[in-house]
Amino acid sequence: MKTSLLLSIVLAISGCELLQPAPADDPVLIKLSELEHRLQNIERVVQNQSLVNLTQQVSATERHGDELQGRLEALAHSSGTTGDRQRKLYADLDTRIQELESSIQARASVSVMDGRTLPPGQLPMPGGSARDNYQAAFELLKAERYQPAASAFKQFLVAFPDSERADNAQYWLAETHYVTKQYNEALSDFQRVIGKYPDSRKVPDALLKMGYCHYELKHWDDARGSLASVETQYPDTTAARLAGQRLQRMEEEGV
Repeated sequence: MKTSLLLSIVLAISGCELLQPAPADDPVLIKLSELEHRLQNIERVVQNQSLVNLTQQVSATERHGDELQGRLEALAHSSGTTGDRQRKLYADLDTRIQELESSIQARASVSVMDGRTLPPGQLPMPGGSARDNYQAAFELLKAERYQPAASAFKQFLVAFPDSERADNAQYWLAETHYVTKQYNEALSDFQRVIGKYPDSRKVPDALLKMGYCHYELKHWDDARGSLASVETQYPDTTAARLAGQRLQRMEEEGV
């Protein structure tokens, strides 16, 4: 091989000049040994076509790098999206926990009030939040304690007129009168839901209950008018289906 021939020539020249073996730490020999080693490696690479393979590997590595970069960018975007989703889930969970805590506090308040009436002008949970007092009033309603529930909802509307639950409070106040057969009072309160909170989801139910109140009061024409309005204005709703059933009942009764 060329490398061996080169090394032999150099050694021969060195031998002629020095006329004796070079010491092991001769810098020339050390350098020549390094060159020999490097040349052997290069020849081996050429013989095995490793340079071609290396080039292919480099290209493949670059492509893989591009793919990884794309994935990293996608993960970065996904991470941002996931972060937003996690924040929304946390907020939803926090809200649900607060509602559960309010419900527990409300039930405790109702238990304390058990057997007692709610003093006029007093919230069921004095000093409590709008959420707490609404839930306490609703717990009274579920416990069928209609008079305290009515007082609680009335005071809630006075204390928290701008609450997002005000429309519901007004509706359930009307309901306490309806279930206790105070139909005139219930009629006025259901009408107030429609007049004061026209965008409320309780409007179809309030209009339906107005029809029921008119029916109980034997105001047949007004009952038919309210029930027909539910069917016309809010089709494909449970309120519309119930209105249709009551109209059918009225027709069968001949009223």
